Amino acid sequence: MYIPPYFKIKDQKMMQEIVEENGFATLFSQHIGEPFATHLPFMIDDKHEYLYTHMAAPNPQWKDIDNQNVLIVFQGPHCYISSSWYETKLAVPTWNYVTVHVYGVVEMMNDEELITSLNDVVNKYEGENSSYALHDVDEKYLEGMRKGIVGLKIKIINWEGKAKLSQNHSKERRNLVIDQLEKSPRVDEQKIAQYMRHSM
Repeated sequence: MYIPPYFKIKDQKMMQEIVEENGFATLFSQHIGEPFATHLPFMIDDKHEYLYTHMAAPNPQWKDIDNQNVLIVFQGPHCYISSSWYETKLAVPTWNYVTVHVYGVVEMMNDEELITSLNDVVNKYEGENSSYALHDVDEKYLEGMRKGIVGLKIKIINWEGKAKLSQNHSKERRNLVIDQLEKSPRVDEQKIAQYMRHSM
């Protein structure tokens, strides 16, 4: 990923938080010599050494992915930045965003790892007051569903983080942008404003 120095995320904890907060990501690999991508839910282990996911068994991507070097893109908040917000007309619009790229090597999960991973996903995303729990589902039904998916774990090799938050502009201009973003009802604009405030 192209990252100018002033956009580079150097804080490892920040990158980990972005991954955990934006767990629905894109897995890129090579399949029969061509780029292939699938959008999947990812979980990360407590030591931040492995990513875990699963995909539909009919998806051909997994069939030659074992031991491949892959890229997973975690897209954080992003939004349009209007040049009308600046103090000058000598400017053009841009896009601010936060993203993390994780590189790793794929291993196939065994049944026990897959079951644990599925439980972790449900436990993370079900609300605190939800009455749903995977262990309450009929075992025969679950077994049938498990036959239709394939579990993957990715040993993390490298992290890259980019936070393009108008750092190449003056503090005064960045404050003008923040003021406009905070007026927006959209979640991404609000989040980008928060990131911009924290980066100043």
